[in-house]
This record gives sequence, structure tokens and C-alpha cells, in this order.
Amino acid sequence: MIKKNFHNICFLVIVIILAFVPTMLQNGMLSGGSTVTFIGKCIAYSIVAIGIDLIWGYTGILSLGHGLYFALGAYGMGMYLKLQSTGGRITDFMHVGGLSELPFIWTLFENLGSAIFFMIAIPSLLAFVVGYFIFKNRVKGVYFSIISQALTWAMYSIFIALSPYTNGNVGITEIQSLVGSVKGDANRDNLFVVFYASLVVLVVVYIIAKFLVGSKFGKILVAIRDGENRTYFSGYQVSMYKTFIYVVSAAIAAVAGAVFINFNGGITPSEMTISYGVTMVIWVAVGGRGTIVGAVIGAFLINICQYNLSSGSLVEIWQYIIGAIFCLTILFFKSGIIGIADKYINKEGTA
Repeated sequence: MIKKNFHNICFLVIVIILAFVPTMLQNGMLSGGSTVTFIGKCIAYSIVAIGIDLIWGYTGILSLGHGLYFALGAYGMGMYLKLQSTGGRITDFMHVGGLSELPFIWTLFENLGSAIFFMIAIPSLLAFVVGYFIFKNRVKGVYFSIISQALTWAMYSIFIALSPYTNGNVGITEIQSLVGSVKGDANRDNLFVVFYASLVVLVVVYIIAKFLVGSKFGKILVAIRDGENRTYFSGYQVSMYKTFIYVVSAAIAAVAGAVFINFNGGITPSEMTISYGVTMVIWVAVGGRGTIVGAVIGAFLINICQYNLSSGSLVEIWQYIIGAIFCLTILFFKSGIIGIADKYINKEGTA
């Protein structure tokens, strides 16, 4: 109970701090709107990290391809936003690609309601198909990780090849957020609206995740993680549970991608590459897997480190530094930041 309350308190503190970010900008405590935009992206990253913690931290499924579902969600929202900027007409890259009318897949994203539905439904359906056949055949461990990477590369290649529909490796660019441009001092109100909306999404996703892991369903996930064969022979349909949580995680990643593109103003296939998926796993590992709040902390911490290191004198070696942090975490601090804090609290509680 103490640990559970500590985790929720940590998350509440994070939310309160984030809620004051726009005020900090207005009072000159932050350098500019770009800082708020960066923090908004971190909110998106923390959302996808929660999804990864559900499958890796609680179920023991190590997916290195979640950048795919993140990118699909971003592409879905990006298609809607791009159509808003063109008035529903075909885009310039479609003209260049030889298309004369809007492709059918794009028509699914012409209005906001259907765009939100399909940007979640398509990644979820893909995750269901992949998860069903993989988990039904009891593929797990490193083999699943390899398959997730292969799927990511396959989809990446498809997006590059379908240039008239996706704009190839350039992606969908030069788009505004749902409420308009968030760039420049004149559009700070728009930036704040998107920022607070994203914060609400983070809170909702956190609550859903905590509900899932705190229920009987969550206990079964942990049982699968700690002893899949034992859980299977106890009469539980392990493949069904793993498929369901994998789909939920993919849906969360898609939502995170939709949040991300509102701050980033574009999406490219590079966001679905393996390096992105591995980086997402690092966030969860550093923060502390199997805690939910650790995923949030790890996403913010690693991206803040990356932001500062990549823009300073260490620009050429920042990737090595992040890699070293991950290796040290795996070797010496397997429970992550929150895990270390939990051990200290438990020690104090028994003293």
C-alpha cells in the first residue's frame, strides 16, 4: 500500500509541475515556446512508455517495434491535419506521385471523429493480427523481439515505397495542430490548449493503466511474466491475455503518436524505425519497469538528458552517453529509479 501510494504521489507531483509549465513560460522562467513544445513531446513519449511498461514490465513481452504503432497513430492524425490544411483536396506530393484524386485510405481521415477512430483501430488491428498468431504459437522472449523488429522494417519499407500516398521518407510535414499553429509568441494560446489537452490524455492513460494492473487481469499478467508455463497449466488462456494487453499497448502508442504530431508539426517513417523502439524501451528500463510511473519518469529524464546533451558540447557523443546509462541500469540498477526508491521506502517502513 505504501509503495502504491508513493507511485501515485510521484505521478501527481509530475502532473502538478507540468500544469504550471505554461505559467512558467509567461513569467519568463522558461526560455521560450520551444521549451513548452519539447515538454509536450515528452508527454507523448511518456504515454507510449506507459504502454510499453504494460507489456514488458507487467507481462514480460519485450517489444522493440512499438515505434511502428506510435508512427501509425501520428500518421493517422497527420493525415487528418493535412487534409484540413488543403481543404480536403489532394496534397502536392500526391500530384507529384501521379494521383488525380484522394486515395481511399485518406478519405477515412477526412473528419475528426473517423480520424480518431481509425488512427487507433488500424494499429490495434495490426497488433491483434500479429499478437494472435505469435502468442497462439507460443513465440516469446528474444524470438518475439526479433519478429517485432522485422515487422517494423517491413512497414518502414512499405511506407517508403508508397511515396504517392505517404510522401516517402519525407513524410507528412508542414501541418498545424488541432487548434492551429503552436509556433511563435502569437500562437501561445494554441500551444497552451494543446499542452493541457495532452496532459489530460496522459492522466487518463495513467488511470487506465493503473486500473488494469490493479485488477485481477493485472495479477494474471504478472503471473504470466513470472511463470508463463505455470499460468498456462493453471487453466488460463495465456495467449488471449497476451494478445489483449499487446493490443491495448499498441492503442496507447497510437494515441501517443497523435499527441506527438500536434507538437512536432509532422511525421516521417524514421519514427517507426528500430532505433526509436529501442529508445522507448530504455525509457522504461531507466525509470523502473513494472511501476507505470517509472515509465513516465524515464521518458522525461532520458529525453531531457538527450535534449541538453545533443545541443551542447557533447553533441557528437550524446548517444553513447544514453547507451551507457541504459547499460548501467541493466547491470546495476535493474529495478530503475522508482525501484531504488521503493527499496528505500520499504527499508524505512520496516525500520
